[in-house]
Amino acid sequence: MDYGIDIWANNNFYIDNKKVKVNHKSSPSLVKITKEIRQRGIRGPILLRFPHLIEKQINLIYENFKNAKDEFGYRGSFNAVYPLKVNQYPNFVKNLVCIGEKYNYGLEAGSKAELLLAMAYSNEHSPITVNGFKDKEMISLGFIAKEMGHNITLTIEGLNELENIIKISKERFSCTPNIGLRIRLHSSGIGIWAKSGGINSKFGLTSTELIEAIEKFKESNLIENFKMIHFHIGSQISEIGPLKKALREAGNIYAQLKKMGAAALDSINLGGGLAVEYSQYKDEIKRNYTLREYANDVVYLLKDISTAKKVKEPNIYIESGRYIAASHAVLIAPVLELFSQEYTEEKLKLKDNNPPLVQELYELYDTINSAYAQEYLHDSIDHMNSLLTLFDLGYIDLIDRSNTEVLVNLIIKKAIALLKDRDSKELLQIQDMIQERYLINFSIFQSLPDFWGIAQNFPVMPLDRLDEKPTRSASIWDITCDSDGEISYNREQPLFLHELDVTKEDYFLGFFLVGAYQEVLGMKHNLFTHPSEATITIDESGYKIENILESQSILDIIEDLDYDIKELKEKLDKKIKKSKNIDEETKKHISKEIYLFLNDNGYLKTIN
Repeated sequence: MDYGIDIWANNNFYIDNKKVKVNHKSSPSLVKITKEIRQRGIRGPILLRFPHLIEKQINLIYENFKNAKDEFGYRGSFNAVYPLKVNQYPNFVKNLVCIGEKYNYGLEAGSKAELLLAMAYSNEHSPITVNGFKDKEMISLGFIAKEMGHNITLTIEGLNELENIIKISKERFSCTPNIGLRIRLHSSGIGIWAKSGGINSKFGLTSTELIEAIEKFKESNLIENFKMIHFHIGSQISEIGPLKKALREAGNIYAQLKKMGAAALDSINLGGGLAVEYSQYKDEIKRNYTLREYANDVVYLLKDISTAKKVKEPNIYIESGRYIAASHAVLIAPVLELFSQEYTEEKLKLKDNNPPLVQELYELYDTINSAYAQEYLHDSIDHMNSLLTLFDLGYIDLIDRSNTEVLVNLIIKKAIALLKDRDSKELLQIQDMIQERYLINFSIFQSLPDFWGIAQNFPVMPLDRLDEKPTRSASIWDITCDSDGEISYNREQPLFLHELDVTKEDYFLGFFLVGAYQEVLGMKHNLFTHPSEATITIDESGYKIENILESQSILDIIEDLDYDIKELKEKLDKKIKKSKNIDEETKKHISKEIYLFLNDNGYLKTIN
C-alpha cells in the first residue's frame, strides 16, 4: 500500500525496499534517521526538518515566474516574501533566509515581534512587507527599519494607520518607508479561508477609502512613497478561478490609482494562498491547478490589463508561506499500544459448560477458513449482539461476556487476514465497527492543531513494512487526556495500519506536510510542548543529523505559564520533608527523582 504518496509527496518521498525514503541524493530512509536519533537518547515525537525541501520550493516559485515573464514578455519584476506567521522557528527561518539570499527573497511581518525578527535576519536589500493592524509604536519600528537601510513597505489596513504614518513622518530623523494600501476586493476566495477576501473581509480599504487615502497622500507630500497595493483572498486557494477574478479587479484598481496621480505606484502584492495538496486519496484531490498555471495566469492577466489601460506593468509580489514551508517538516511518532492486544487466546477462560452461543463462537474461531470467512464474520457479530443482550438480562456472567469479546475479536482478525485481498464496501463497514486504536506518543493539539480545529487532514503512513498489506482499520489516539485527541477511522478515507506487537518491535508513523502553521499554532494542552527536532542535511554519501533541539523540560513548560519555579521546588521539598511514612534516606531519594522528572520532557518514554 502506498498511502497516496504519489498524490501528496510531490516526489519528495518515495517507497523503496518496504521503507519511506527521502528522494534526494543518497536517499536515506526515514526509519533509519529516526532510529539513529533515538539511539542518542531522545524519545517521544521527533520533528525532522529537511532544508533541501525549502530550497526546492523557493527555486520552483522563482523559476516558474521567470518562465512566465519570459513567455509573455513581462517587464515588471517578480518578488516573493515569506510570512513569518507561517513558521517562526529558528531552525526553519535561518535556513530559509540563507537559501533565499540568491533570489533576494524577503520576509513579511504581522506583529512587532515578527518585524524585529525580519529586521535582524533578513538579507540586505531584500524586501520586508508589514501587514496587519499597526499602532504608533509598530509604525515607528517600520521607520526605524527604513533608517537602518531596509527595503520596507508598511501596508495600511485602515485610514487611521495612514494618519499615524503622516504624523510620524514629520517627527522622525529622515526617510519614510514605502507605503502600501490593502484593498478590499469584492472577489473572495474559496473554502475555509474564503472570508479572508470579499467586501466583508477583516482587512482592507473600500473604494471610497482608497480615494480618501490618495488625497491624504497628496496633502502630506507622501504620494511618492505610495508604492504598492496588496490583496489577499485566503490561504490554501484550491481553485484558480477566484484568483483570476481577484487579479482582474486588483489590476483595474492599480490602473485607476495610477491615473489618479499615484505615479510612484509600481507593485501589486497578491498575498498568499498558493495551495498545498494534502490529500491521500485520488477522489479527494483539492488543488485544481499547477504552479506553472498559477504563475502564467498571474503574469498574463496583469500584462493584459496593463496593456489595455496603458499603464506600466506592475512588479509582482507574492506571500505564499504555506507552499514554501509545509513540505519541509515531517513529524515522526512511535506507536505505544494497540488496544485490542489484550484479546488473545491466552485470555480465554472457557468453562466446562459454556453458554451455547459462546461455544458456537469458539467453533467458528476454530474452523474459520477463506471460503466461509465473511459468513463466519457475520455470524460472530450476530452472536455477540445476542450475548450482550443476555448479559444485560442477567443470563450470562462476566466471564462469559469476556470470552465473547475475546472470541469475536479473534474471529475478526482471522477473517480480515483471510479476506485482505478482497475490496468491498461491506468489509469497510465491518472494519469501521472493529477499528483498532493505535496509541501514539504525541499530542494532536500541539503538533496537528489544524486537524483538531478545522478538520484539516494531513498525510499519515508507517515508515516501513510497506511490502505488507495493512489489515487493521486504524483510529489514532494521542496521549492527551482529551477525547478530541483522536484521528478517527473514516470509512470514506480509510487508514489501514499493520498488526504488530509493540513489546517486540518499533512501529513509527510519519505525519507529513506539517511545516506550515502547525508548529506556531500548537498549544500546550496537558502541558505537552513542541516535540524534539532535528535538521537533516543529505548529500551523495549519506546524511547528517544537525541542530538537535530536545523538547522543553517540564520545569521550562511550567515556568512558561508564569509559575514561580523556586516556589514550586520549595513546596515540593517541604511536602517531602513533612512525609511521615518514609525515612530520611528515602526522602533524599524521592527528592532526586522529582528533580529528574522536572528536568525531563513530558512525553512518554518507552524501552525500545
